[in-house]
Amino acid sequence: MDRIEAITVFLTALDEGSLAAAARRLKRSPASISRALAFLEAHVGAELLHRTTRSMVLSEAGERYATVCRRILAELEKAEALAGGEQAAPRGILSISAPPISGEDALRPILDDFLDAYPMVSARLLLLDRPVNLIEEGIDVAMRIAELPDSSLIATRIGTEVRRVVVGSPGYLSRHPRITEPADLAQHEIIAFTNFGIDSWSFAPAAGSRVPRIVHFSPRITVNTVRAARASAIRGRGLTRLYSYHIAEAVRGGELQVVLANAEHPPVPAHLLTPNGRISVPKVRAFIDFAAPRLRSVFSHLAMEARTLR
Repeated sequence: MDRIEAITVFLTALDEGSLAAAARRLKRSPASISRALAFLEAHVGAELLHRTTRSMVLSEAGERYATVCRRILAELEKAEALAGGEQAAPRGILSISAPPISGEDALRPILDDFLDAYPMVSARLLLLDRPVNLIEEGIDVAMRIAELPDSSLIATRIGTEVRRVVVGSPGYLSRHPRITEPADLAQHEIIAFTNFGIDSWSFAPAAGSRVPRIVHFSPRITVNTVRAARASAIRGRGLTRLYSYHIAEAVRGGELQVVLANAEHPPVPAHLLTPNGRISVPKVRAFIDFAAPRLRSVFSHLAMEARTLR
């Protein structure tokens, strides 16, 4: 059996979550999928997947092997694209990572339209509330909302005015001390979202200073998703900090109110990121060209909404 073919089966099984789903994705029989994995494990001399009738878990060796295999297939696809020249049609599996809320609401509809326009491309969309290592995790494109460190990644800006806002429900705010400056948060219950700090928040410097104001706290609740933080704040459990587009609808509906708007840091930008070596692959180049102007329109609309959240 061809080793590249077996590696493709192995990675597809990981992405799809089961051998049966991989068989459906690759339009092959379940028996052929099992044979491909058995061939690969025999070749490398190690068990790559712990399989039962109900679950499939990467072994330690399988985890290391999968990381390297994704890089190998990415480089192979790049080589084929370069050999095919500029006229090579976009094809293959496009791997994309994005934060859950913006990925679902903004990126997914655009991805649907892209797949309609490019029928030879399929997609793997990972909605994650954490940064990803694009190269190690085999990601072609990632949406990132943050100031970017210097890196070898190619960044395409899609937005410039995403605010980080502190919010609470009207009921909660009416029962607790008034908030006029960051230090007032010491008298309040905090719902910490892990991406924004679990024991402190930073605010813009006070007038005449260049030093950011840091507020330390012991959170009443710590959560790792936007939806959980927003829901707890709406129910009056305390104050939380999220991006402006996370809470715009709840603010318009009167479920949440923004506090400390005058102490916010400058808005952060949004980008599409791709590894330097992937930008020339036709499916990646086509997606960036297709998605970037559409996402700029989405984030421009979100920025106009955010200016009203005061």
